[in-house]
Parts: sequence; structure tokens; C-alpha cells
Amino acid sequence: IHQVLCSDYPEWLTCSMDVEDEEKISREAFLKITHQFLRNMKQEELADRFQNIHQQHFKSSLKKKSQCVFEGIAKAGSPALLNQIYTELYITEGGTGEVNQEHEVRQIETANRKPFRPETTIRQEDIFKVQHERDQPIRTVMTMGVAGIGKTLLTQKFTLDWAENKTNQNIQFIFPFTFRELNLLKEKKFSLVELIHHFFTETKGISNFEQFQVLFIFDGLDESRLPLDFHNKEILTDATESSSVDVLLTNLIRGKLLPSALLWITTRPAAANQIPAECVGMVTEVRGFTDPQKEEYFRKRFRDEQQASRIINNMKKSRSLHIMCHIPVFCWITATVLEDVLWTREGGELPRTLTEMYIHFLVVQTKVKKVKNDGGAETNPHWSPESRKMIKSLGKLAFNQLQKGNLIFYGSDLTECGIDIRAASVYSGVFTQIFREERGLYQDKVFCFVHLSVQEFLAALHVHLTFTEHCENLMDRNTLVEGKEPDLNVLYQSAVEKALDSPNGHLDLFLRFLLGLSLQTNQSLLKGLLKWTTNNSQRNQHTDQCIKKYTEKSLCFEKMLCLFHCLNETKYSSVVEEIQRYLTSGHLRTHDLSPAEWSDLVSIILSSESNLDVFELKNYGDSENVLLMLLPVVKVSITALLGGCELSRRTCEALCSILSTPICSIMELDLSNNNLEDSGLDLLLPGVKNLDCKLEILRLFHFAYNVSFFSPPFLLCGLVPGFAVVHHTVTHHCLTCHLSCCVVRVNRCNLSDKSCERLSSLFCSQPCSLRELDLSSNSLQDAGVKQLCAGLQSSHCKLETLRLSLCDLSDRSCQSVCSILSSHTSLLRVLDLSNNDLQDSGVQLLCEGLESPNCKLESLSLSGCMITEEGCASLALTLSSKPSALKQLDLSYNHPGESGLKLLSAASSTCTVILSVCNLSPSTCATLSTVLSSQSSHLRELDLSNNDLTDMGVTLLCGGLGSEQCTLTTLRLSGCLITGEGCASLASALRSNPCHLKELDLSYNHPGEEGVNKLTALDSFWKPEKLRYGKVNCSNTDSWLRRQSCTHFTSCLRNT
Repeated sequence: IHQVLCSDYPEWLTCSMDVEDEEKISREAFLKITHQFLRNMKQEELADRFQNIHQQHFKSSLKKKSQCVFEGIAKAGSPALLNQIYTELYITEGGTGEVNQEHEVRQIETANRKPFRPETTIRQEDIFKVQHERDQPIRTVMTMGVAGIGKTLLTQKFTLDWAENKTNQNIQFIFPFTFRELNLLKEKKFSLVELIHHFFTETKGISNFEQFQVLFIFDGLDESRLPLDFHNKEILTDATESSSVDVLLTNLIRGKLLPSALLWITTRPAAANQIPAECVGMVTEVRGFTDPQKEEYFRKRFRDEQQASRIINNMKKSRSLHIMCHIPVFCWITATVLEDVLWTREGGELPRTLTEMYIHFLVVQTKVKKVKNDGGAETNPHWSPESRKMIKSLGKLAFNQLQKGNLIFYGSDLTECGIDIRAASVYSGVFTQIFREERGLYQDKVFCFVHLSVQEFLAALHVHLTFTEHCENLMDRNTLVEGKEPDLNVLYQSAVEKALDSPNGHLDLFLRFLLGLSLQTNQSLLKGLLKWTTNNSQRNQHTDQCIKKYTEKSLCFEKMLCLFHCLNETKYSSVVEEIQRYLTSGHLRTHDLSPAEWSDLVSIILSSESNLDVFELKNYGDSENVLLMLLPVVKVSITALLGGCELSRRTCEALCSILSTPICSIMELDLSNNNLEDSGLDLLLPGVKNLDCKLEILRLFHFAYNVSFFSPPFLLCGLVPGFAVVHHTVTHHCLTCHLSCCVVRVNRCNLSDKSCERLSSLFCSQPCSLRELDLSSNSLQDAGVKQLCAGLQSSHCKLETLRLSLCDLSDRSCQSVCSILSSHTSLLRVLDLSNNDLQDSGVQLLCEGLESPNCKLESLSLSGCMITEEGCASLALTLSSKPSALKQLDLSYNHPGESGLKLLSAASSTCTVILSVCNLSPSTCATLSTVLSSQSSHLRELDLSNNDLTDMGVTLLCGGLGSEQCTLTTLRLSGCLITGEGCASLASALRSNPCHLKELDLSYNHPGEEGVNKLTALDSFWKPEKLRYGKVNCSNTDSWLRRQSCTHFTSCLRNT
């Protein structure tokens, strides 16, 4: 015996598969006796070796069965080695194990966009290994995943690795079963040992498996037709006692039978509740492919690198295709379709919806059938009479079985649908990638569609064909259909109602396909199969209206999602607006939505036809939770407007993660008026620093309005929501007024000088894509600006716009800013220093930088900086001393005086000067008139809004405006107390010189009907591009009062 067992794979042990039955039985009995004899003789080493030979023989057989895979094709002809094509799947540990009634494809679309949460990923070879947080190994693992996600392939790879002695060698036997095969034994009785021997004949020499570590794999619980009754009191503990297969399984799962065995059950989520939660030790979820895994799949599918890259690039171009390819079976369908679209049709438009993808897939398979089976050419029509008959038969089978909830069909199911089993075998041989025939270990025929979604597509096609060709509404047989071309909207309405009535949404995808077939573009792809196609564009509008009619009802969230998906399928361009309306309508509390429900909304938005370049959070609901759930939508936008939404540092951390990804498209980010603080900016900046970040504009300002009105304070009502009232006594122009001051505070970003240090390092460390930075209304102070400017001088800095309004700056900051303006590396073109206490001394420092030959500044805002005639004189001297790039100078809310105004106006050649709210009097206009009529003046734009110029001042100004020397193109006189008399003067001036002025703003004045008529009567002389004026009514008067009150009070506060 010792000599025999020392030889490798002795012939007398391994030839049992090739001998006659009687000899086989005798040999198996002999092997059993020998093994027991060795144990009784205490020859444990020889017994183990004897057992090992059995195990190796079993492994060799299992390896042959599991080493090949037929992707999408059931029959032999194009097998591939599993180890060559297998792509690692993303598997997570954890889950409730509860039933998930969500439709399969909706789960597929959300698989890779679940919000960030702590989760444990696990590799397939480690599923039964003891984890650090667990002291004991898990007995039963349930792996959930939607149809086609790769569950079967996962168990096959696990089995193959074990059979090749690569992993899990602590397990001595693995017995992989499928419920498809177990269903065929529904009426038979076996003991557990007999069941193992029935499927794995190599083990017949073993009658007791309790001494081994055994793993049972039960694949496809959702396909089970066995009555698994866990409430049944029938207890089975003896592995040699016979019973029905369902009783064997329930006792095995409950641990009554062979309690030492390990169990691995795979299922679709909807069937998971067939197993009691207390019988499951761990739940894992197959989530499909991550983005890198998708690329790996295509590179393995297409060995040619150029071909694979082209497929991948085109897949990435389409948001909807990218979403669908999170599931392996969709990757396969997409690869099949794109290969045809990109090569045989020399490009062509890529499919963008599910319906388009599946129509292309059907056409490709029909073409393959035409070429391979019928000997036709690819250019021949695809739909031969035989092909049409096959597709219609398969469609009927798909619809009938879908209504029953069957995914696997046996001979009796086919007969019930009027399909001969021999015909079904022909169909599976022709349309190998649509409908397939499988054989169990004992050649029992099982039929199924290659994927659930293929079945639902063909079912929808069958319903459409039945309605258009036979005038029969399968969705409502009580509906009478009349006419040569029946109204498809009748069918669609009954289908929508039936799908919405479904308790578990099992008709949701079917409905999407059916409504997708309403598009003329989709019908044209099936020309030759369809009897007639629609050619009325209004029909699509009617279809959309049919769907939208239900979105206005108070439906549950799941049913609303179904309708949004349907709108997407019909390419309704405003589906995102419909989602926004629903989220902000008040019918739904967004914080009650689960992560999975948010993920589903995200998938609809991303795969829609809508333009997603601009994301504005307030359109969806202004909360941080909403933003975090919608991050995938934010990531594909170019502009993200997140201002005033009560966001915190959590948002900064999340934004950092998406800014760091290469596929993030954000170029403009507005986080204004959020309580981010310095710590929030610390979390955000690593993402901005990342080399993959494309961000060019970053806004971090906050508002803190101080608005005052003459008592009583009711005038504030309607201007701003929410205010606090405090009382101040102020003196202005020797007039003491008791004002009721209304202070409106909006959440600030609360950044300090510490944030400037971080931002400075951002510009110094490496090239930064940031082009615009807005830090207004944060208390940065002089120290912060000094630190910031040090970074802005770096050669890495590409900043062109810097806004530092209301940052508690003094004239000392101007020295730091001057260094930037003078730097040869600076690209700064727009600078806003408004509402800081710079005063004339600060302006003089700025002028040094403006005079530098390196200065590229085009716009400078010094509004509300306490500048007087002295500061204006410095600016005028700088502007007149050399050619300047400056195109706009804002000096509003300052005190230039007449001399300062004169100097500035004379020095400003091509520069726009804004002098709004500068306490200018009518006499000032005489100075301006002189400048405008001067031959040396090239002033193009002038803003004198909100100054008490009155008609007298306008009349004086018109003296220069009517001069032939005047080249003014824009004049703003909003809120200047102008009446009809002033309008008459303007009309007279424009008659004299109508050539240049293109824009005139007279809003918030009192021109009266007569004044308006005088200006509009100039049509034959003067044709402005913009003319603004307000009618004389209470509303305009109140508006003017509000603006004037704010102006005077702000000025008072600055002077105190």
C-alpha cells in the first residue's frame, strides 16, 4: 500500500471515470474500505496521503470545469481562459442583508456613486479569512449584486484559484452548485452525501465529509424555484439521510446539517430576504467596476492597444455610457456596440440612452447572424423574415416571463409560450449573445436571456410591435384600439399607470425602454423590423407631457425617480429643471432621502441631455447635506456656485477630494458667505494645489450689509430678509438725524490673516491654475495682505484678478500691493481694494506701482477708500505721466471735490471713471462740461449715479455733451434727481452731437411722460443701444429713497 500511495496519481485511483458502471461501483467500494482500513490501523500519514490523492483528482476535474469562460455566449466556439480575461471586481464588506426592492439597473447606475462613508473593501480570495476585528471565522457569507455584476464569475475565479493551489488551501473541498441545476431536482430526494456524489462523482470514494473543511457555493439564489421554508419544523442532522433538496438546503443553511461546513450564497438584492438574517454571518456586495477597473476590462477585451484606447476614450466622452459601464455586462454590451459603431460605420453618433444602446446591440447581433449563419454581406438588410420571426418569438417569451417574474426558463415555460424547445435551441444558436441555452452537469436544458435588461428590452419591443401591428394594447386589454395608425400615447399612458402601480418597480426599466422606442430616431434604427415609424415631432412632446402629468402628482420618491428616468430616455431637455422643481417644491424633505436615493438622482442628472456646466446649489436646496450628495454633479460642472448655503469645513474636505481628481472640470468655485473659517480653507487648499486641479476662479468673500433708513424702519421690508434694528445718532453735513439703523448680517467665511499664509504657500510651491481670487469681506488686515503678496510675486503665480474689498486694510497694505504691481512676474489685471481705509496716503503708494513699466493693471476699484482731492491729484498725475493699461477706475463713495474731478477727467483718456455717490453738486458738472468739450479729452465712460446733480447740473453737463469734441459713449445718471427739464436739456445736446453716446442710464429719476417723450422722439437723430429710465410712481420713489438713504448713512459712518 505504501508503495502504491507514494506514486503520483496512481492509475488504479484515477481511471474510475472511464470504466463500466459495475466495475466503477466495485472500485469505489474498495477505495472506501481501504481508506477506513488505514484509519483503523492508525496509519494516519498513509490515510492522509490517500485522501490527498482523492483531493488532487477532484481539484484537477474542477479546474477543467472552471478554467474557461464564455462571455455572453453560452455555446462552445469562443471560450477564453478565465485567468486571462478576469478583471478584479470592487467588493465591499458589510450591509444589512435586508431585501432591496430597487430595480436592478437603478442599482447598477448608482453603484459607483454612493456617498463617502466608512466601508471595508475585500478581495475575493479573502472572503473566508478571519479579519482582525473578528475572532471567529464566518460560516455563511451572502454576496449580493445586481444581475450581470459578476457574482458567478467571482465564485468561478475563487474556485479556480483553489483548484490551482493558489489560495484558501485550508479548505479541503469546494462544491460549487447553481440553483439553476438544483431546480431540476425539485421533485427528487437525496441525502447530502448523495447530492454531492450526484454532481461531483470524483468524491464517491468519500462517505463522510464531517472530517473535512468543506465549502458549499450556492450561486443564484434569485433563480431558485425551490420552496425554501425556514419555518418548516423538519430537522435534518444526518448527512446520509434522504430528503427533498429544499429541506437539505434549509438545514444546511441553518447549521443543523454539517455545521462545520462553510457556505457562500450569491443572490440579486431582491431575493436576499429568502435567507433569515440570523443564518448569515457576513454580507458582501459586488459593486462592479471602479473607473480604473473599467479601463482594465476594455484593455483585456481588446488586445490591440490603439483599439482599446479608442474604445475607452469614446466611452469616457459619454456620461451615460460611463455610468452604464460600472457593471461588467454593460461593459461587454458597450464594447460590442462601440466596436461596430466606431469601425464598420466609420464613427457615427454614439448611443446616449439605454434604449439606443440596446437597439444598436440588437442590430449588431442581427448583422452577425446575417453574415455567419445566412452567408450574407454586412451591407445587406439586417431583418430577414427569419430574423424578424426569431426576434418576435423571443420578445413574446420575454414579456410573458417578465410578467411572471421568471429569469430562467425550462422546457415547460417555453411550451407555455408556444415556443418549441427545438426552436429555442436554434434561437440560442443564432442569437448567441441575446438568448442562450445552458446545460447542467447532466445535460438538462435551461434557457435564459443574457441579462435581465435584455429580457426587458425585448419585452418592450414586443409590446410596441403588438400595438402597432395588431392594434392590441397588452398593458390594458380593456382598451379599444382603432385606426390604421393607433395612437401610441394610449399605450404609453396605460404602461405608465401599470408601472407606477407595481409594488416593487419590476416594470420600471421595461417602461423606460417602451417610452424610448417612441423616439423617431430609435425607430429608424429598427427600420425593417417595425411595420411603421412615427414621423410627427409633436408625438414626442405628447409623450413627454404624458410623463410630466404624473410628476405633478403627490407620488412617492421611488415612482418620481421612475418618471425622471423615463424623461431622460425620451431625451427631454429639461429633466434637470424638473428634478430641481421637485426638490425645492416643499413636497419632499431632502434630509429624509437615503444615500441610495440621492445616488439615483445623481445618475439621472449625469446621464441627462441637460447642460451641466453651471451648478448652483440653491436650485437643489441650500444645505450642506444636499451638496455632499450631489458632489458627482459638481465634479462635472465648470462653474460651482455654492454661496450663502451655510456650508462648513466638511464641504471643504469634500471639495478638496474632487478637485484633486483628473476628471474634475471645475474652473470657477464660489464659496462666498459660508462659515468656512481658516480651518476650512486649510482643508480646501491641498485640492487646489494638486496638479490635476483646473480651478481658475475662487471666491471666498462674505457680505455684511449696513443699511439705514429714516425712521420708521418699515421701508426696509421687502429689501432684504431678516434684520436686526439698533439705534444710532449720526451727524452729516451739520444735520443731526435720528436714524433707525438696520444691520443685515449674512454668514461670513471668517477667514483671517492665517489663511493668507496658506494661500501664499499655494502660489509659491508649484504652478497654480488659479486666475481669480476673491477674499472680500474677510478680516485679513495689513499683516494678511503682506503675506499674501509675498506669494503673488512668485513666478508660479498666474493670478489675474484679486479682490480684497472690506478686508480691514489701511495704507500700509498699499505698500505690499505696490510690490506686486511693480513685479515683472505679475500678471495682475484686475484689483479691487474698495471699502478699505486707504486714504490719500495709500493712493500715493499705489501710484508708485501704477507708474512701473511692469504694471499690467486694467481695472482698479478704490470705491469707499476715503480718498479726497489730494489722492485724486496723485492718480491724475500718474495717469497723465505715461501711457497706462488702466481701462476702468472706480472712485465712487469718495470725496474728489471739484479740483480732483477736473484733474481726473482731464487725465483719463481711454479710462472709464466711476464717480457714483461722491457727493457731487450741480456746480461740479460745469467742471465736467469743460473736460468733455476739451479737444484733448478722450473720456469714453462716465458714471455720476446717486449724486444730487438735479436738472441744473444736467443742464451744465449738456454743454460739454453737445460739443463736437465730446467722444463719450456711456453716461450713467441713475438716481440724480433729474426731471423732465433735465431730459429736455439732454435731448437738445444729443441733437447737436448724436454720434458717440450709445448708452444712457436715467433710472431712479423723475423724467415724467414729457421727458421720456423728448428722448424717444430722437429716433431719427439718435439710436442708442441702451436707454434706461424709470416711470414716475411710488415704487421708483421708494427705490430711490432707499438707495439715497444707504448712501448717506454709509458715508456718515465712514466719517465718524
